[in-house]
Amino acid sequence: MKETDPTGRSPNAPGAKLDEGKNRLGLVLFGFARALQQVGRVGTYGAKKYSDNGWESVPDGERRYTDAMFRHLMKEAEGEVIDPETELYHAAQTAWNALARLELMLRK
Repeated sequence: MKETDPTGRSPNAPGAKLDEGKNRLGLVLFGFARALQQVGRVGTYGAKKYSDNGWESVPDGERRYTDAMFRHLMKEAEGEVIDPETELYHAAQTAWNALARLELMLRK
């Protein structure tokens, strides 16, 4: 079956755009804008404390970021919303660690 534009235009018609089945990242970027801002603050804090993108070179990073993710998740579960050391949301740190873990997994 030949893909068509969502408006029914043929692929070569002016204004046609074949994007069926493509990743709609705007749903994440715009839908989670506030959350991603907080995760960005975690990344900025880490870059200042350590180095830009230094997390990529941490030995056994996948395991260590998994452990860090669980530590922040547990602190939040215990009722501590803001990390007193960083003054950042534990949920944002949990998300950052989950993203670091996933990125390292995908790079294998």
